Amino acid sequence: MLWSLIKIIVFVGVVAAAAWGAGYLLESQGGVQITVMGTEYSFGPLQSVIGVVVLLVAVWILLKLISLLFATLKFINGDETALSRYFDRNRERKGFEALSEGLMALASGEGRVAMAKAAKADKYLNKPALTNLLTAQAAELAGDRRKAEETYRKLVEDDQTRFVGVRGIMKQKLADGDTDTALKLAEKAFALKPKHEETGDVLLRLQAEKEDWSGARQTLSAKLKNGVLPRDVHKRRDAVLALSEARDVFAEGNDIAAREAAIEANRLSPDLIPAAVMAAQGYIEQNKPRYATRLLTKAWGVQPHPDLAAAFAAIAPDEKPAARIKRFAGLTKAKADHPETKMLLSELHIANEDFPQARRALGDLVETDPTARSVTLMAAIERGEGASDTVVKGWLAKALTVSRGPQWVCDNCQHIHATWHPICVNCSSFDTLAWTTPPTAEVAMPGGVQMLPLIVGAIEDKSDEAADTTGKEPDASVIEDVELVEDAVVETAEKTDKPQPAT
Repeated sequence: MLWSLIKIIVFVGVVAAAAWGAGYLLESQGGVQITVMGTEYSFGPLQSVIGVVVLLVAVWILLKLISLLFATLKFINGDETALSRYFDRNRERKGFEALSEGLMALASGEGRVAMAKAAKADKYLNKPALTNLLTAQAAELAGDRRKAEETYRKLVEDDQTRFVGVRGIMKQKLADGDTDTALKLAEKAFALKPKHEETGDVLLRLQAEKEDWSGARQTLSAKLKNGVLPRDVHKRRDAVLALSEARDVFAEGNDIAAREAAIEANRLSPDLIPAAVMAAQGYIEQNKPRYATRLLTKAWGVQPHPDLAAAFAAIAPDEKPAARIKRFAGLTKAKADHPETKMLLSELHIANEDFPQARRALGDLVETDPTARSVTLMAAIERGEGASDTVVKGWLAKALTVSRGPQWVCDNCQHIHATWHPICVNCSSFDTLAWTTPPTAEVAMPGGVQMLPLIVGAIEDKSDEAADTTGKEPDASVIEDVELVEDAVVETAEKTDKPQPAT
């Protein structure tokens, strides 16, 4: 209503200004005199203005007629679209203006405006590839999923825009959680444009989620062949897929094929810890301990890990603790200063009941980089050396407050996994798990837990004092408190890290 009133006011103003101008020119003196071939023509001010306007209109019409003449000559000479292009030129201008305005609205986040401009552009232009693409993206931005899918299906019908249409529908199916349909669409989109990196990544992730390891390896090879994947990344991911395939084969009961697949995965990526462990187990089952020793030693030199130590111990499961310490020297010399090596040596000496040497092997790890595992080892050392229960329980209580140490953490979402997986169970990312210490926020403990060592000591002192002062057994409530704290601390300490088979 307000806009209509403004337009009426502007129109009246323009008419009034034109009338005032015409009256002013009529009252003005002078004019224009033109002499043509000896004949003189005189024009008043108003007549002069009208003459100039008529002359401009005549020139414009003349130019249009000349353009039409040229278009007619082109048509006569065989250009069948010359006349249609001449008459459609104005429509195309309006259509491209609407198209550009729609693109600007799309970039500005105005979905509804972009859809309106796309409809206007489609009215004037005979370019469905452009207008349908703008319509689909504008509909997605505006939240009109039905309109977007309809438009993407139109794009699928055109050979030039088929990839865009398939990819658009695939993204919608992914958003809806329909991974089965999305996988089929991803396969079709990847076949249409194998060099499209994003589509290849989506297809690889969906195949891995469906545990189609063979298909995923084919997709990975195609990405390498098309030059969209570095060779080193291809080797690493191919090793991950080979390991996953080996696990499935092992679950089916085919031990021989599983061993071969695991050995192949380790060959492709020697630093892949689960592959090294599984390959070593295969060599052990084949009674080839030298191969297993060499493989695990090489993997330990890249990344020390408790699973590698457990597999190394399984090479000779019945050996004495002293003999095991001697054999493990070949493994631990590669990374002698690594925390995992120090804790492993400390465990071996604890198993051999050489507690002073276990303390020396552990070094200052509980001070410089304390973890639940190293602190628990210190508690075992203190127990072995005859320390009081208060000291031992204090170390166990400290295990509640320190970091759990390195774990399998997703680089993408920081989710912690108890065991290695090719796919993150939280964000479904492929090959993102790394053996690292999670952020502090992941293992933060309540502030009151920091007082547990003092509480344990205080209760212990209280029970001792009760026994000394009365000459009798301590009160049942005090004994109950001591046992309750001890059980809770020990139970929590046991949960902080899994037992190490190396011991």
